[in-house]
Amino acid sequence: MKIERYKKEKGGKYRLLLDNGEVLILYEEVILKYNLLLNKEIIPSDLNEINKYNQEWEVYYVALNNIKMRFKSVYELKEVLRKKEYSSNYIDLAIDKLINQGYLNDKIFARSYINNQMITTNKGPFKIKKELLDKKIEEEIIDEELINFTDKDQLEKIEKLTTKMLKTNRNRGGFVLKQKIINDLINLGYENELITKVISDKDFSNNEEIRNKEYEKLKKRLSHKYSGKELERKINEKLYQKGLYYEE
Repeated sequence: MKIERYKKEKGGKYRLLLDNGEVLILYEEVILKYNLLLNKEIIPSDLNEINKYNQEWEVYYVALNNIKMRFKSVYELKEVLRKKEYSSNYIDLAIDKLINQGYLNDKIFARSYINNQMITTNKGPFKIKKELLDKKIEEEIIDEELINFTDKDQLEKIEKLTTKMLKTNRNRGGFVLKQKIINDLINLGYENELITKVISDKDFSNNEEIRNKEYEKLKKRLSHKYSGKELERKINEKLYQKGLYYEE
C-alpha cells in the first residue's frame, strides 16, 4: 500500500492517505519506527502490528495528557484508562513508561497531596491518610510523608478550629458543646491526645447570657403550644439537650 500523501496534525500525529483510499492516523513514534514517510509504503503484513503499536502510543498520550491536567496516583490514572475501556496490557505499558519517565510517582503524589490538604483544608492527618489509602497509596509511603504534618501543625489547627467552633455554636453549652467540638475534630482526623490538650484549656461552663437568650427564643417558639409548668418543662428539656441548664 502506497502512501499518496500525508499531513502532520496536532498531538504529534500524522494523517496518511493510502492509494486504496484508506486513511490512517498514526503517532509520530509509529511513523519513525516503520520509516513510513521515508519508504512511502506500508507492507500489508505489517498493518496489524502498526495498528497495535499505534494503540499503545494512544493510551500513553491519553494518560500523559490526563496527569498534565491534574497530578494523579498510579491507581487513579489506571481507573481513568480502564473507564475508557483500553486493554489492561496497553494500560500497564503506558503506566510503566510514565513511571520510568518520572511523570508518575506515588511518593511525590502523596507529598504533594498532603501539603495541599494542609494548606487548603481543615483536615487532620488521619483523614488525609484515609483519603490516600483510598487512592491505593502504600501505607508506608503515606506514613513517611505524614511526618511533615507535625504535632505543632496539628495543635495550631486544632486551636484555630476550636476557637471558631466556640464562636459559631452560641446556642450550645457545657458538656454538649464540648463533645460536639471533640467529635468534629476527631471526624476531621486529628489525634485524640492533641485534641484533649487544647480542649482542656477551654471554658465550657454554662454562659448565663447565652442561656438566657436561648431560653427566651425557646419560650417564644413553644408558648404557642404549651403554657405554665408544661411550657417550663419543655423549655428546660430543650436547654438540657443543648447543654444549657436554666434555673430561675
